[in-house]
Amino acid sequence: MPQNLLDSLNVDWNSVLANIVPSVLPLLVSAAMGLIIYFVYSRSFKGVVFNHGFSIGLALMTILTTVITLAISSNIALSLGMVGALSIVRYRAAIKDPMDLLFLFWAVTTGITTGARMHHLALLSAVLVIVILLFASRYDPLNKMYVLIVHYSGEDIDDELRRILRERRFQIKSKTIRHDEVELAAEIRVQRENFAFLKAIRELPSVNNVTLVQYNGDFSG
Repeated sequence: MPQNLLDSLNVDWNSVLANIVPSVLPLLVSAAMGLIIYFVYSRSFKGVVFNHGFSIGLALMTILTTVITLAISSNIALSLGMVGALSIVRYRAAIKDPMDLLFLFWAVTTGITTGARMHHLALLSAVLVIVILLFASRYDPLNKMYVLIVHYSGEDIDDELRRILRERRFQIKSKTIRHDEVELAAEIRVQRENFAFLKAIRELPSVNNVTLVQYNGDFSG
């Protein structure tokens, strides 16, 4: 084997370690922050179906964002190429829950700040986010918004139904008439979970069933 080829295969381990060691701490911090985001998301989730894959993706996205930030922070040409490459990516998954979008942005922000070696900023923002989430989870509003759905026959009880609902803030959203069957949907505010009006509506003549739907997906009535 030629000598020049042997020389080209020799690895300068000192330079390799000098490039790797500075990146170890940001990656470890981002991994720890990603696990924190995963744990907070799992404990604070209040939706209908918990997506375990999305929660794991939050932790991994924190690490990957840190890797990208470390790569582009050391080379201007690489940063321009990375921006151009990422600009053609199109994500088809729609995020409907604003809280999921918040956690996704939290993971990306933590990855960027950690990759920029602003570890104190990532930790401080995590503390503030966790404190606000704890405060919001303990806050129980007196007035909660519901959608009231009433099925009844004929339109003779419309005035009586409106009289019962008039004691609360309500707004009729839709009214569907199929032959003699009527479906009424109204937005209504309920104070202190006082559902006594449901019984009054149910006792009206010609009322078949009453459904009360809360906006967060919980059902009662």
